[in-house]
Amino acid sequence: MAVILEAAARILEERGLGGYTTNAVAARAGVSIGSLYQYFPGKDALTAALIERETAVLLSDIAAAREEPDGRAALTRMIAAGVAHQMRRPALARLLDFEERRLPMQASNGRVADRVCAALAQVLGPRPDADTAVPDVLAVIRGMVDDAGERGETDPRPLERRVARAVFGYLGWPE
Repeated sequence: MAVILEAAARILEERGLGGYTTNAVAARAGVSIGSLYQYFPGKDALTAALIERETAVLLSDIAAAREEPDGRAALTRMIAAGVAHQMRRPALARLLDFEERRLPMQASNGRVADRVCAALAQVLGPRPDADTAVPDVLAVIRGMVDDAGERGETDPRPLERRVARAVFGYLGWPE
């Protein structure tokens, strides 16, 4: 299954959505189309599994960030995780973002957002404005990172610094 998912990722990166077919993925993976369909009933199921694979890396990085000794360091590392998620394979990330909005994955996406918000809430600590601050911080990070990806940015460091400046400024945390 991992070979098929990686083949799907490479087809998306190299050919875009227009060239992304189950036949192309099967050929790239070196499996028969029947074998592909044993694991994935169609292209949307394959895409959903690829989104879940990529999201698992992000969630793992965010979980690791929570281990930092203080909130500022943890939040900085979470921002870096979000940037890395977008920049690791930028073409794939942009296409999967598009597909994620198209596919009926709201329940899965909600669970991911809930996990990220829980991590942010832990890092931000008790705040009287937590009900708005947590989703606002997530929106700032997601918005800036996704927009940078759409513009084709490839250097993570300046983006991490800009996002941190925006988030820390919003939170009233000194630089």
